[in-house]
Amino acid sequence: MAHVTTAQFSDMVRRYERLVYTVCFQLVHDHQLAEDLTQETFLSAYLHAGECDPENYKPWLARIAANKAKDHLKSAYHRKVAPDEDAGMTQVSPAPQPEDITISADEARAIADEIRALKEPYHKVSVLFFLEEKSVEEISAALGRPTKTVHTQLYRAKQMLRGAIERRAQDGTVPGKRMPHR
Repeated sequence: MAHVTTAQFSDMVRRYERLVYTVCFQLVHDHQLAEDLTQETFLSAYLHAGECDPENYKPWLARIAANKAKDHLKSAYHRKVAPDEDAGMTQVSPAPQPEDITISADEARAIADEIRALKEPYHKVSVLFFLEEKSVEEISAALGRPTKTVHTQLYRAKQMLRGAIERRAQDGTVPGKRMPHR
């Protein structure tokens, strides 16, 4: 496993901080908490960055973020102190602009639609991995496919999804793709 330099990690944070924040916010619906979970996600990523290929950072970080948010939602503390009226919490001015969150949510829905539209043998594997956040081993066991096959199918599905997303971005059908990154 290769160690990630500080510069490489900083680049990762710059490239994916909005994605990670959006994933967290979509699950917890609280701007401050989403920021805290974003920091926790990048801390975990820093500690384990050598275990992931740089080309897979985006889905890897999204999965870590989703897991952090889900873990928070499952925690006894959250169930005990969570306010019943979340609507008032969304009025607080967030770090990212509200239109960025909406664009990111629309983009996430568009990507989920692309995942669901994949044909077999990529459909089930992609839904389980990207949307249900199952591990390759869990998918292999559930579908009765060798792990190597699942890895190959995920790799090909990622290529198909990347192409579909790029086509939609060129057509202007994915909101936010033309916005400059911070």
